[in-house]
Amino acid sequence: MNLNLLRDPWLPVVMHNGSRRTIAPWQIVDPDIAALDWPRMDFNIACLELLIGLILLADPPEDDEAWRARRVPDPNRLRERLARFEPAFNLLGDGPRFLQDLEPLPGQPSSPDMLFIDSAGESTEKNNADLMVWRNRYPSLPLPFAAMALYTFQAFAPSGGAGNRTSMRGGGPQVTLVDPGQGLWALIWANVPNGQACEPLEQLPWMRATVVSSGDKRVWPQERHPAQAFFGMPRRLRLVVGDGQVTGVVQRPHGNNYAGWVHPLSPYYRMKVGSELLPRHPPAGLFGYRHWLGIVASDPQQENDGLRQRAEVVKAWFERSNNQPAQMIVAGWAMSNMKPLDFSFSTAPLIQLSVQAEYLLAGLVLAADQFALALRQALQPVLADSAAREALREHFFALTQAPFERHLVDLQTEADSVHIAHQWRDETRSVALRLFDAQALPGLAERTPEAQREIIKARQMLLANFAGYGKYGKAAYAELNLPLPSKAKKKEVAPA
Repeated sequence: MNLNLLRDPWLPVVMHNGSRRTIAPWQIVDPDIAALDWPRMDFNIACLELLIGLILLADPPEDDEAWRARRVPDPNRLRERLARFEPAFNLLGDGPRFLQDLEPLPGQPSSPDMLFIDSAGESTEKNNADLMVWRNRYPSLPLPFAAMALYTFQAFAPSGGAGNRTSMRGGGPQVTLVDPGQGLWALIWANVPNGQACEPLEQLPWMRATVVSSGDKRVWPQERHPAQAFFGMPRRLRLVVGDGQVTGVVQRPHGNNYAGWVHPLSPYYRMKVGSELLPRHPPAGLFGYRHWLGIVASDPQQENDGLRQRAEVVKAWFERSNNQPAQMIVAGWAMSNMKPLDFSFSTAPLIQLSVQAEYLLAGLVLAADQFALALRQALQPVLADSAAREALREHFFALTQAPFERHLVDLQTEADSVHIAHQWRDETRSVALRLFDAQALPGLAERTPEAQREIIKARQMLLANFAGYGKYGKAAYAELNLPLPSKAKKKEVAPA
């Protein structure tokens, strides 16, 4: 039994009418398809990357004009172009195997569980430390599920012990996708980079001997077709089959060690001007406006300095689409070292702003960050637990998400920047005081006089920060481009 990933139906999808089907990749052009329908969200995101990569590999648009001309797809053309690559996309068999070492690997097979980032590794099982990960969930895998697990693992691979390479974007990279909201094909096509089709098949890493990286051997982008960004193979793996299912995986260390690659669907940053570009990784928990800069929205100063870089497809969207409105999908595994925390999935508006409005948006985000720090500091005499103070800081951002998004309309219409800045200061102050008072006022009368004085002073200092005083207040006012008050007026800040 075998599965050819280009010829055979193996992709689960849901239709606009709610029914479900299984399709081959060339059938993604069907306008009745709403979305992919894998039972795991990381599979759905990875599968979108796979399908985008297939088009970049086989039939990408040459430029933006060609991209616009082909927004209405030609299913026969896509089927024909993909068919040329069928020999490279067998999951099993005696020849080359999709995303696996060219030759069989020696060694004892591990459980197929190892293909899942949230499964327990060998050392975790041995130490009985699998609190946030799971063991023994997948003793065997149907071939379509195994193929998707294999692709997801190679694309998102975290650190995995001595010699086991991470993905070219590191473990659990941040994935950003432009979504026009018009079904599966529109979502895929919106994120296909311009380029030239891949020739020959040997450009794919599993069609040639693995570049064993036991020394300092690396795989650079100038040595390979750009589509290998979507088909990286950092892990040396071979699937083991029994009774028509994948029952094990053999792994050897020192797979392809990628260097210098910039994935078109991920944001990047630099530690300092001129240093190496590094991929962004998702934070744990809610992805809100505080994380937007350099991912959803431009951080103009940082982008000008080359310190933050949004994904290529995100930056290119409005020009190539003639200003079509769209949303963004932001997803990825939040990791702590080698351990998965959670898989985050969120949407955000993709907006087009003037340069002046971009600076103001960045100022709103950065000012809120300073005010949140002021809140956390003010809570010290109320909450001794630093984790509890940090949780309230996060709650501050959650409660200010809606007013922040309302200001996006003002930014797009070039409303008065000073008025927006004052409104934002007042809105964030209201939320901060509400959170502070909810913690400080209950039981205040039962506290010692000294504790009461400390809490009252902390509230006054919190108010002072929102008036432009203190380290955090001065920094926030600078971000909002508001004038600082004179020192003489500090004592006039009234309790609210």
